[in-house]
Amino acid sequence: MDGKMPVNTSGGLKAKGHPISATGVSQIYEIVKQMRNECGERQIEKPEYGLALNIGGVGSTATVHILKNLN
Repeated sequence: MDGKMPVNTSGGLKAKGHPISATGVSQIYEIVKQMRNECGERQIEKPEYGLALNIGGVGSTATVHILKNLN
């Protein structure tokens, strides 16, 4: 993965089969794996921040998580 701001490093929700209620956890899991350098060929170089956005229902709920790599 290269570029200034890689997006959907796991392939996105369609690639995962869209786990619906587990979507947020799946997004955070990918960010943590990236920050631990555990993503193999899809690893981004020296990730400093990760952002997960999740919108539920018909846009009635929204969450944003911003994680910082402290390593």
